[in-house]
Amino acid sequence: MDADKGGPVAVTGATGFVGGHLLRLWRAEGRAVRPLLRDPAWRDRFPEARLIGDTRDPARLAEALAGCRAIVHLAGRAHTGETDETPYLRDNAELTAAYAEAARQAGITRFVFLSSIRAQAGIAAEGILTEADPARPSDAYGRSKLAAEAALAASGLDWVALRPVLVYGAGARGNLADLLRLARLPVPLPLGAVTARRSLVSVESLIAAITLALEAPDAVGRPFVVAEEEPLTIGEMIAALRAGLGRSPGLVPLPVPLLRIAAYMMGQKQRIDRLLGAQRVDAAALRALGWKPVFDARTGLARLAAGQAGEGR
Repeated sequence: MDADKGGPVAVTGATGFVGGHLLRLWRAEGRAVRPLLRDPAWRDRFPEARLIGDTRDPARLAEALAGCRAIVHLAGRAHTGETDETPYLRDNAELTAAYAEAARQAGITRFVFLSSIRAQAGIAAEGILTEADPARPSDAYGRSKLAAEAALAASGLDWVALRPVLVYGAGARGNLADLLRLARLPVPLPLGAVTARRSLVSVESLIAAITLALEAPDAVGRPFVVAEEEPLTIGEMIAALRAGLGRSPGLVPLPVPLLRIAAYMMGQKQRIDRLLGAQRVDAAALRALGWKPVFDARTGLARLAAGQAGEGR
């Protein structure tokens, strides 16, 4: 498909982690994009953007979308651990529904939505997850993402929802930033006995999935999980990051129950549960469409750490 056939692609969330990477890559490839901004302070960095303010008005949004051939919706409320459903539903489900209606009014058909693996399952899961499994979100964030997908399914648009696992890349926050801090510590880490594995995906691989979802020639109308093929233990993640830093793994085996007890005593229950819980995901359906991860997880993590070390971070 001609990347610019039919007009630019509208992108929400262009100032965020994934959006920033996507805009840089697509601009380098010469793709026509139209960021949709709420805050005019970002206008100098995105001269091709349209200002939409903080609005849920589909008619106003439709004006900003006029002439676009598709929309990639990355904006939303990130997972913060708060339990109140209201802000998540407002910023994830309701805003997605407003953009879907605006896209319909503007004559756009393809709508690519950045959902989350948390729409599929909780913080940890037994077995290997695929999008064919029943969706069982366990918190307000996951439920809001699943509700956003439901709004798209009811919109009449040709939509795709991507459910990525933990995304790593330059500038990532949250769990990945925690892992980088651990990897930089100049001491051995007691993680050698952890056997639980978690799937990861690089921001570059996620953008490849977004691009594929945008350009797939046939109507899709479904979610896809997004993950690189080899899940890693937390020790293997640390080892890969330290390899990128030119260091040995530095792992010692401490029984997992003792790790949990120590973390709980320090008030870090949720954080240690995220790091030590298993979450293995198989993106076979997305690979069947032609998606290929840019890196395997070990290589990608090593490259990330090496790049950030080179930048003095």
